[in-house]
Amino acid sequence: MTLSLAYSPCPNDTFVFHAWTHGLLADAPPVQVRYADIDITNGLAERGELDLLKVSYAALPWVLDEYALLPCGGALGRGCGPLVLSLGASTPAALAGKVVAVPSERSTAYLLFRLWAARNVPGGVGEIRVLPFDEIMPAVRDGVVDAGLVIHEARFTYTRYGLTCLADMGDWWESDTGLPIPLGAIIAKRSLDLPALAAAARASVEHAWANPAASRAYVLEHAQEMDPAVADRHIALYVNEFTRDLGEAGHAAVTHLLARAAAEGLVPPVPTDALKLP
Repeated sequence: MTLSLAYSPCPNDTFVFHAWTHGLLADAPPVQVRYADIDITNGLAERGELDLLKVSYAALPWVLDEYALLPCGGALGRGCGPLVLSLGASTPAALAGKVVAVPSERSTAYLLFRLWAARNVPGGVGEIRVLPFDEIMPAVRDGVVDAGLVIHEARFTYTRYGLTCLADMGDWWESDTGLPIPLGAIIAKRSLDLPALAAAARASVEHAWANPAASRAYVLEHAQEMDPAVADRHIALYVNEFTRDLGEAGHAAVTHLLARAAAEGLVPPVPTDALKLP
């Protein structure tokens, strides 16, 4: 049976899933891929439309009844957090009452931003505007919004737009908790063979590491106009040991994030055992 799989065209996802997508894994089920921004995949998961998806960890509380978290294939790490960018603001207080663009209201980036802003922006920000992640930096540069929350390769390219980093959500999270930062999760419908799918995701990661040149054309094809050097840095940052397996530290980070967000009324509570494979 061919399964439906959705992930972004970003280099870390295409690198990780190249082997599985191209039928290079002997024991992995065939998949039909849909490339989509994280805001779209979060919505697809909430509607239960596909078999496997890359979604925001922040979206898990709304989808765990139907989907299970796979412990591999996702994005979690250190030094890789979303950034708050502005054209001239120098302190978090300058965001009070301002318009801030975010990539998705259910994104982990936005959840982290809300936790951070509650402590650092007196009176809170003004309007939150959802934009595709690749439109956020131009919108800040052009004055369409006052600040932007960016993800992916934007952390390597924002200076090209004349922007400054007002805050690094990863640095804040790590200094506040000592934990790595959860970003994107791989989920699969609970009705499927979850151990087999987890094994396939892990095998795809390991194949990518063992054969880095094999996926290069595929990665660059979907990275569109991204500089190959930026794509390489993107992969090196977001594909790490947590991608192969969350482990205890990874699960602790996810559990802490969702528990803290639930305690502040930002997401529904998630039972701890809901984050483990059945």
